[in-house]
Amino acid sequence: MAKLTIQQLDVAGKRVFVRADLNAPVEDGAVTDDTRLRAIVPTVQHLLERGASVILASHLGRPKGTPSPRYSLRPVADRLAALLAVPVPLAPDCVGPEVTERARTLKPGQVLLLENLRFHPEEEANDEGFARALAALADCYVDDAFAAAHRAHASIDAITRFLRPAAAGLLMQRELEALTRILESPERPLVAVLGGAKVSDKIALVEHLLERVDSLVIGGGMAFTFLRALGHDVGRSLVEADRVETARRVLEAARRRGAPIVLPVDAVVAESIESPAGAVVSIRDIPADRMGLDIGPATVERFAAAVRSAKTIVWNGPMGVFEKPPFAQGTLGVARAVASAAAFSVIGGGDTVAAVNQAGVADRIGYISTAGGAFLEFLEGRALPGVEALTDAP
Repeated sequence: MAKLTIQQLDVAGKRVFVRADLNAPVEDGAVTDDTRLRAIVPTVQHLLERGASVILASHLGRPKGTPSPRYSLRPVADRLAALLAVPVPLAPDCVGPEVTERARTLKPGQVLLLENLRFHPEEEANDEGFARALAALADCYVDDAFAAAHRAHASIDAITRFLRPAAAGLLMQRELEALTRILESPERPLVAVLGGAKVSDKIALVEHLLERVDSLVIGGGMAFTFLRALGHDVGRSLVEADRVETARRVLEAARRRGAPIVLPVDAVVAESIESPAGAVVSIRDIPADRMGLDIGPATVERFAAAVRSAKTIVWNGPMGVFEKPPFAQGTLGVARAVASAAAFSVIGGGDTVAAVNQAGVADRIGYISTAGGAFLEFLEGRALPGVEALTDAP
């Protein structure tokens, strides 16, 4: 991942186009969670302190190529101004004569936020004409939106054909360093913990990690497809019938490689996700009319023992229906176990990040990724357009 970084740029007196991920939740005209905005602050401050002017660009939501007040970045501009302690005016659009003039007259130390890139269908189409118009606003390019790096969009991919050099921002750099450390030079044992509902969503990740990890811990709904592959009757628990044979092949591959797959031994079961409480039963004793909605306490301890042995941990996906309090304890237990392990830990995905925050252990996680889809695709070994487009390091 030898890509040019922001520290290697001479930005004094230059206009720097910064692709950020400012896709924050907004309610009643205000940002309700500024995590992603805070993540971009170090990069913007770095540039301003070195005499650059900064043109920030991002998407917000899914406006489907049409301007909409609902998806305006106005609340983001207001919150960023407070975080940066400098004015952050919002341009009326992201391209066009007025925007070009606003960008041209920016002075060192000033910031301009472009309006939502996805107000133009050309953004998601990776249109070269639109990318060229964006590129004309600045002198060099910085991508600090790792969470969007798996998207071949105009402000991420095509723009770098017209605006060079293209460097990684501080957040992008940290993301790449943490994830590359897992895949290329982990301290062993390396343990991966995977959850979530479906095997089909994670099978490429499972197969890729299986070649690299020392053990693989699988919980969440996806575990029941693996348990069915082992011959267990799992009641009404989520099972992808068309993936049972795939799960069986993965289990056999793990056995041949000597990398154990650690599965649940008990579960919290109920009639439905709306049930006010669940009952703990052995995996062998799930009633025919019940479904597993969380891992049980014996499994929490089993998974905790697996991560205690690790020197490097990567975790993605909840252990149960985490958004329902009766079925959240397994995920919270794993969060505490990962945080307590004497290991370098990396987590990613919205529910996983929410779990470590709810468990109060976020400050004990080695690295918390801002990304979901890009996090998974990188760990699957796939090339990310937003990374491939960056200038190679000298």
